Amino acid sequence: MGRAFVFPGQGAQTIGMGRALAEAYPAAKAVFDEVDDALGEALSTLIWEGDIADLTLTQNAQPALMATSIAALRAMEAEGFGMAQADFVAGHSLGEYSALCAAGALTLSDTARLLRIRGAAMQEAVPVGVGAMAAILGLDFETVVHIAAEAAGDEVCQAANDNDPAQVVISGHKDAVDRAMVLAKERGAKRALLLPVSAPFHCALMAPAAHVMAEAFAAVVISKPVCPVVVNVRAEAIEEPDRFRDLLIAQVTGAVRWRESMQWMERAGVTEFWEIGAGKALSGMIKRIVPGAEVRAIGVPADVLALKG
Repeated sequence: MGRAFVFPGQGAQTIGMGRALAEAYPAAKAVFDEVDDALGEALSTLIWEGDIADLTLTQNAQPALMATSIAALRAMEAEGFGMAQADFVAGHSLGEYSALCAAGALTLSDTARLLRIRGAAMQEAVPVGVGAMAAILGLDFETVVHIAAEAAGDEVCQAANDNDPAQVVISGHKDAVDRAMVLAKERGAKRALLLPVSAPFHCALMAPAAHVMAEAFAAVVISKPVCPVVVNVRAEAIEEPDRFRDLLIAQVTGAVRWRESMQWMERAGVTEFWEIGAGKALSGMIKRIVPGAEVRAIGVPADVLALKG
């Protein structure tokens, strides 16, 4: 029996996330304190007492979600459940940074600063209103890839997130995404929904953000992780520190191959997936990808204590 720790991406944020963990576990509180220090501001106050519109801003949501995930992991460690219990780690989009931090490849402070830079760069890469993302439900990945290419024309439209067998997210110029949504419905999609995001992530329009991240990573030390990291753009496990930098830069414009990543881990013997951090979105995806797996979400003290049951 193998176990993977997986870490959520953007969209899971809620006001108050992680607060109960910080109140119950000093080690979890220390995570939020260190992130605040690294960013030079009280991000924890925004997370626990702020406005959801401000928290949802990409440059805030990304480090906030990472902090909540690592705080949950520290709470688990306080109860005797840590990285020694993980055979693999993986994270969805920004969650990949959480995974690398959890596995010791990145320090917590560096991870917070990188995600603040990443979030701001992704927001600034495309003017608001120019791009869009949409979820296509009920069609497989290859079908959506072809639809996106057909809809693109002279614009950008790409399959951005291969989330599970019946959910693919597309990203690109808004008009091209609109055309792809029409085509998807014509070809049998159950639903095609515009997503409430402020930028078209994981497509070629994010190239300016990839350049910013290349500069940011030049000053960061990446260590060997304590366990293999199954990376988004390759859907396979990586352990060599010198490869992560290029893969994380490629991730800015590349597709999140989540379905394939979970299938890779299933083939590697993983039967248990622990979603660590805010929300349960990944748990739902994993149940559809690996139906026989044991899946649990760990985001509040009761979830941590349940591990001892």
